[in-house]
Amino acid sequence: MIKVMAFLTKKDGMNTRDLIEYYENQHVPLITRLAPIPSVYKQNYILRKDDSSTKDDLDIMTELVFPDHGAYEAWVAKMYAPKSGVAEDELNFLDRSRTRSYVVEEHVTSE
Repeated sequence: MIKVMAFLTKKDGMNTRDLIEYYENQHVPLITRLAPIPSVYKQNYILRKDDSSTKDDLDIMTELVFPDHGAYEAWVAKMYAPKSGVAEDELNFLDRSRTRSYVVEEHVTSE
């Protein structure tokens, strides 16, 4: 199993409700049309009382799980292939300069 955690920041001026609406109803369908859906594809949104963020904040933690490294590499190749539209779509709702993504090793204490 390969798990990827992506830490994403909304573009300036976008509120959290609009971010969630766009991600779930525009971006996710684009992603799921391009390649097989990962075993797990979760978005975790940071909710704030005043909907503000600072330079150090992130707004979304996306979790992706793939059965193996080959499946992950194939998915990445499709997502960022020329003309996939993914990078262009991300400009509509993310500050891509602040995106960070990591392959992680999961250790579960309790489920």
